[in-house]
Amino acid sequence: MTTKEIKAFGTETAEAPLKPLHIQRRNVTPHDVEIEILFCGICHSDLHTARNEWHGSVYPVVPGHEIVGRIARVGDHVSKFKVGDLAAVGCMVDSCRECESCKEGLEQYCEEGNIQTYNSPDKHLNTQTYGGYSESIVVDEHFVLRVPENLDLAATAPLLCAGITTYSPLRHWNVGPGKKVGIVGIGGLGHMGVKLAKAMGAHVVVITTSASKTEDAKRLGAHEVILSSDAEQMSQHASSLHFILDCVSASHDINAYLSLLKRDGTLALVGAPEHPLPVAAFSLIPFRKNFAGSTIGSINETQEMLDFCAKHDITADIELIDIHEVNNAYERLLKGDVHYRFVIDMASLKN
Repeated sequence: MTTKEIKAFGTETAEAPLKPLHIQRRNVTPHDVEIEILFCGICHSDLHTARNEWHGSVYPVVPGHEIVGRIARVGDHVSKFKVGDLAAVGCMVDSCRECESCKEGLEQYCEEGNIQTYNSPDKHLNTQTYGGYSESIVVDEHFVLRVPENLDLAATAPLLCAGITTYSPLRHWNVGPGKKVGIVGIGGLGHMGVKLAKAMGAHVVVITTSASKTEDAKRLGAHEVILSSDAEQMSQHASSLHFILDCVSASHDINAYLSLLKRDGTLALVGAPEHPLPVAAFSLIPFRKNFAGSTIGSINETQEMLDFCAKHDITADIELIDIHEVNNAYERLLKGDVHYRFVIDMASLKN
C-alpha cells in the first residue's frame, strides 16, 4: 500500500514531552476520505495514552480523537462525501463489521474491539493508528461524520468525544421532559451533559464538590445545584432523581450519589476512575436501583448528536491553543485548569 509522510505532534516514550514528528498515512483506497485537520480537541484519554497510564501504549503515540476538518481527497467508491465538505472523526475509525453489535449499528461495542483513532492496530499499515494531532487523516467513509454548517468548528471538536459520551447515555435512558436528571462533575464531560440534558427537556440538577462552580453550572443550564460535601443538601435531595450521569474520573463515594435516585432510577458512569468504586449492596437492593456504564456512541448516534447540537446551537466551552502549547495544556488538565476543553488550532502545526 502506498503512503505519504505528513507532519504530526506526539511522543516516542511515556516520559518525554510531545514534540513534532513525521508519520505515514495511507493514500486513499476506494472507500476512504482524506481529511485536512482544522481543529483537534484534547481529551484526558490523550494524556493517559501519551504517558502510558493505561499500560497499553505503543510508541510513537500521536493522540487526538476529536477531529474536525475539510475533505481533501475521496476514493473512487465514496458516495457520502465530496472534496470540500466539512467532516469530523471521533473515537473510532473501524470495527469488525461482522459481529452482532456491529450488525446492529453499535460499532462502539464491537465484540472484536473497535479500531480506535489512535493507538489501535492499523490493519492497512501494520502499525498502530495515529490520531488528530496531525496535518491530515485517512478514514473509511463509514466512520466519517458530517459537520453541520452552522456550528463553530473549533467548539464542535469536543462533541466528537465529550459530546457523544454524554449524549448516548442520556438518549439510552430516555432523558427528557418530566425527568429529573443529575449531572455529577462539571468538567469536559459534565458541562456537555448539562447542556444536552437541558436541551432534551429535562430538569437538570448539577452535583458538585465545588461551591465555586454553582454560578457556572446555572449558566450552562442547570436548574438546581447540590453541593455534595453538604450532608444536609444531599439528604434533602434523597430519592429525587430519575437518572444520574456520573462524569467524575477521580475516586469518589458512589453510594452517596446512588442515594439520590428514585425507585428504579439509574446511575450511569462515564467517568473512568483509576481504582474500583466500592458499591454497597443496600445502595441498590431496597429500591431496585441500577448502576450502569456507557461508552461513546455509534456512528449513526454520533451523527444524530451533531445534528441535535446544530438544531439547539450547542457546542463545547473551549480554550483554543496552538500545537506548541500542548504540553502546558496537559499540565493544566491535570490541575483541572480548563473551562472546559482545550482545542488545538491545527494551522499552527504548519509552522
